[in-house]
Amino acid sequence: MNKIDFVLIWVDNNDPLWQESYRHYSKIEFGDSRTVRFRDWGTLKYWFRGVEKFAPWVNNVFFITCGHYPEWLNLNHPKLRFVKHSDYIPAEFLPTFNSHTIELNLHRIKELCERFVYFNDDTFIINHIKPERFFKNGTPCDIAVLNAPQPFGDAFDHILCNDIAFANKFFNKREVLHKNISKWLNPKYKKLLLRTLALLIYPHFTGFYDPHLPNAFNKDTLNKVSGLYGERIKQTCLCKFRNLDNVNQYIFRYYQLLTGNFSPINPSDTSIIYSTIDDILLQSAIADVQSQRKPVICINDGPVSNFDEAKASLVAAFESILDQKSSFEL
Repeated sequence: MNKIDFVLIWVDNNDPLWQESYRHYSKIEFGDSRTVRFRDWGTLKYWFRGVEKFAPWVNNVFFITCGHYPEWLNLNHPKLRFVKHSDYIPAEFLPTFNSHTIELNLHRIKELCERFVYFNDDTFIINHIKPERFFKNGTPCDIAVLNAPQPFGDAFDHILCNDIAFANKFFNKREVLHKNISKWLNPKYKKLLLRTLALLIYPHFTGFYDPHLPNAFNKDTLNKVSGLYGERIKQTCLCKFRNLDNVNQYIFRYYQLLTGNFSPINPSDTSIIYSTIDDILLQSAIADVQSQRKPVICINDGPVSNFDEAKASLVAAFESILDQKSSFEL
């Protein structure tokens, strides 16, 4: 079996040194510095427990922070690679509070193997999953579906448009679809195919279906895109916080789709996505965690009325299925 690494980025918003640096730069730098972007739900240990129990085949886990780590983490674990921002991100971009900067430089991690899966800390493995969910014959698994933007006016809408501009700058839509038509019009996508069919009439890419889930990458893809779009990436990395002019890791994903370097899957077969949780959706997410009805779940931060109470409920749900310490814990 080809080796597959996992990559996870994390921040401890309770770290006094981080808070001091954050307060300083949030006063003088433009961008999305909302504290909700850094809120910790206390679920990190369950991410590690889920990986060990349900994906024991993983090669190494690259755990990336600005330098801090939870006191319970076993830094001597043979599969753990603790990576600080300063270990791989160029000094001119540091310190950073911009997740895009952290993502866009992952190819600089020397020990990271050619095949890896990138996780946000709101995506969890909660049941047994096979490597073939992420890679088939060394090729990343993904879904290629055209989409139309539905902007709500936040910064992320602009960032997606910037990513789509990358696609149209370097790729011809007709040529892309013609070259890999069976991957774009694939029956595995089921009703999502209707989106692609409806948007075929437009001469340029209007957007792509973007499930907020762990993404499988070839490291070589990141190197190629960085060479192709280096100046644009640099301008993003110079931003201490997310802003409207940024691009993000989706340009790597889009490149894989546009070059045909992917194996078609339907993520909904194995995943549950809560793109933003509120008081009502949180209860549904808790039920899905407890039932373990699909192996992967995304529980994205959202506007809950009582954060401490919501956090305790979510932690209890994970504890109900992952109550045994992993070897990643001291």
